[in-house]
Amino acid sequence: MRTSIHSIQITTATLLSWTAAIHGSITTLAHDGHPAGASHVAANQHPPVPGRVQIETTTTHRIIRSNGIPNHGVGQFPNRRNPNSIRAQNYTYRVPLAPQKATNPIELVRQPWGIAINGVLFDPGTAEYWRGDRSGDWNYEALSGKVNLGLDSNHAHVQPNGAYHYHGLPTGLWKTLSMGKPGMHLLGWAADGFPIYGPYAYQDPDDPKSTLTKMKSSYQLKPAPRSGGPGGKPDGTFTADYQYVPHSGDLDECGGRTGVTPEYPQGTYYYVLTEDYPFIPRFFRGEPDPSFQRRGPGIGPPRGPRQGPPNRGPGQGRRGSRRPRF
Repeated sequence: MRTSIHSIQITTATLLSWTAAIHGSITTLAHDGHPAGASHVAANQHPPVPGRVQIETTTTHRIIRSNGIPNHGVGQFPNRRNPNSIRAQNYTYRVPLAPQKATNPIELVRQPWGIAINGVLFDPGTAEYWRGDRSGDWNYEALSGKVNLGLDSNHAHVQPNGAYHYHGLPTGLWKTLSMGKPGMHLLGWAADGFPIYGPYAYQDPDDPKSTLTKMKSSYQLKPAPRSGGPGGKPDGTFTADYQYVPHSGDLDECGGRTGVTPEYPQGTYYYVLTEDYPFIPRFFRGEPDPSFQRRGPGIGPPRGPRQGPPNRGPGQGRRGSRRPRF
């Protein structure tokens, strides 16, 4: 079955549940679901051009083509902390229809993590480092509240090429789908093909009649002082301030769990975006599709994802893109 919502073409019948909600109006969401201490620009501006996204399926893959413009209000860009204007993109990404789990978690390195159903990328990394040292391990967290990167109240801002992208829960999209009520709503797909929800999921992952609850990640601040770099007590300023603590939350090291969802009543592995770190996961449970690897002038050859356990300390953590990225 195919249905059309403005310019959005959907070929998967299970996505029909959110079709009527996509007509939501522009609202200001400056105080909903933001990490403590974070400051955001109100998303009360219309995007510069209409959003366009087409989602189609082949026998093996889901193909997402979009111009990267959201279907909800955005902040004022440029702004004092982000000098870039939103511009239409020309995206084509694909994800497997039947994703498979990898043997080990695969670390997110120098690429977007996934794409929302409105065609906007989930891209949680930053290019800001302590003392500007991009060869080090002290990468600032965009939603830490310790560094102001000009994000709007959708936890999004703009790269130098004009690409609007999410660093956390896409508040405007979620409000459009949920009408502000708790619910388990499909937000998009990770690069490995597994679906993305958030922040709510069923308390009992196998019972769709169980209570809807906000999921908590299983990452916590490290208890020991930082070794090297800025020193001091870990407070969430840097990605390396966190470690995975098994069973301390609702989700695994990749920010996901296995269970039933409205779109997958027989069960699937799925990711959940959270209001606590990592906000958007930093690992893949399956193999990410190569279409998500970054390419372009000055970037160099695509660098493949890295496999291994996610509990890494300074000197072992992920490294962001060397290209200036906001």
